[in-house]
Amino acid sequence: MNAEAPVSGVQPPPSPRSLADTGLFTIMMRDILLKTMFRTNQDQVSALSKAISLPVPLTQELVDLARTQKLLTATGTMHATAGGEMGYELTDAGKARALDALSQSEYYGAMPVPLDQYSVQIKRQSVRDIRLNRDQLMSGMGHLILPPDLIDNLGPAVTSGRSILLYGPPGNGKSSISHGIRAALGDKVYVPRAIEYSGQIISVYDPIVHSAAESAVDDPNSLRRTSNRFDNRYVYCERPSVITGGELSLDMLDLNYNPTARTYQAPLQLKATGGIFIIDDLGRQAEPPQKIVNRWIVPLEESRDILALQSGEKFTVPFDTLVIFSTNFHPNQIFDGAALRRIFFKIKIDGPSQENFLKIFAMVARKKKMPLDETALMHLMKVKFPTIANNYANYQPVYLIDQMIAVCEFENIPYQMTPELIDRAWGNMFVRQEDIAH
Repeated sequence: MNAEAPVSGVQPPPSPRSLADTGLFTIMMRDILLKTMFRTNQDQVSALSKAISLPVPLTQELVDLARTQKLLTATGTMHATAGGEMGYELTDAGKARALDALSQSEYYGAMPVPLDQYSVQIKRQSVRDIRLNRDQLMSGMGHLILPPDLIDNLGPAVTSGRSILLYGPPGNGKSSISHGIRAALGDKVYVPRAIEYSGQIISVYDPIVHSAAESAVDDPNSLRRTSNRFDNRYVYCERPSVITGGELSLDMLDLNYNPTARTYQAPLQLKATGGIFIIDDLGRQAEPPQKIVNRWIVPLEESRDILALQSGEKFTVPFDTLVIFSTNFHPNQIFDGAALRRIFFKIKIDGPSQENFLKIFAMVARKKKMPLDETALMHLMKVKFPTIANNYANYQPVYLIDQMIAVCEFENIPYQMTPELIDRAWGNMFVRQEDIAH
């Protein structure tokens, strides 16, 4: 098996071959078409097809329907720059209908995917179906120097698709390991631009969260009914990775309703479907960690989440996300036994051994073009580290070397490592108790 990336095997959502295949009511699609024309001034079927993410033949069907209802009219002019395409415009009745539809919801553009169709696609690309081997996981970790037993523990945790708690002293790479897990997943999934439930449209695709790989493009000149390789209401993306820290609040996990536009944005965990949701710095949020974990109990145990519309109506969405909690606190300090039981894997991330610390130090020095000096290294290991009980941390090499580089650049001298520079760098890494005014 290729160590670079697991075999995806994700079955794409088929492109709809009829309006019925979309799973949407025709009136909703017609109104989205009218709103899109009103807001974007697009007047050709090929451009509208791209805007509403439907194949050209289906877009033409919607245009023809709106024409029979006297909501659209042909302009009577052919666009020479668009392969002789006919132009269309909204009639007065069409403008009135578009404004009325916009007053109910400002959403326009890509047609949504019904929740039941999206649920089928989630099963096709479940994060729980990924099978990583040791080489793939190590490849995702890049240049990180990790003890072998850590990979022994991480491998089954990631492959299971269950929740993970990474804990241990600060500065030892818990965040970097979380990112490495995301990189190791490697394959791609299909993210809907929006989903529809009970007539309400919820935007899902978010360019801040999702990294698009490619879109399906419909060829209007194709002899086939549609030349799309997959439903263009989806975006083909890297598996998503959502990272939150101390700023996480429980309302970020609810549907975000914009009362002015009367539109919904998906919560963070729904955007992370098929990928990873990382809660970094657990214990630093305004809400206590116990409360945050309690919010995840149903999703983690039952693979479903419960969301609520503005009307108060609740509905269920699939929950298919690898949740990684990361904390500098000991789990027993911030959780009770019941909460800990619900987190499937607990993995301690300790500081490096002396041997690994020196490997990391040498690697960082080489990357930053800082020449190693044996006398300075001996001073660091024999004089400075004993003052902190030889507690090595993964962040220390980068910190110390960056400090020495800053001094060298200020003094306008070549990069160098000396006991004196080690002392200056070390002094900035810690605050001595006597430096604090009483």
